[in-house]
Amino acid sequence: MTNIDSWIFQAVQWASIEALNGGDEETRAAIDVYARRHRLVADTLNELGWNNRPPRATFYVWAPVPNGYDSIGFASHVLDEVGVNVTPGVGFGAHGEGYFRLSVTAPDARLEEAMDRMRKLKL
Repeated sequence: MTNIDSWIFQAVQWASIEALNGGDEETRAAIDVYARRHRLVADTLNELGWNNRPPRATFYVWAPVPNGYDSIGFASHVLDEVGVNVTPGVGFGAHGEGYFRLSVTAPDARLEEAMDRMRKLKL
């Protein structure tokens, strides 16, 4: 009951102390990994005709769907055509319609494979 109504869960408190007392090297390494993955995805999309800049934060890259598609239709097309799962933006609410999302949390080799497949996408 104390974790519900009296204080922050103790494991979160201990993790916060650790974060404040160090972790800079590990954090920088993670930032570098995600920045590299963001560039890979954004560069691949740009090769295909998008005008996308890598995001400065987040685990995702968002992009507008091409003309003639809604977000679900485009996600289905990508999955059927090249076997890459992108997330339709409409799943995040009405303002997400017209966009799709790619995650950069997969290992580098898997993300590179997905981008190789995306390069074969016919729009």
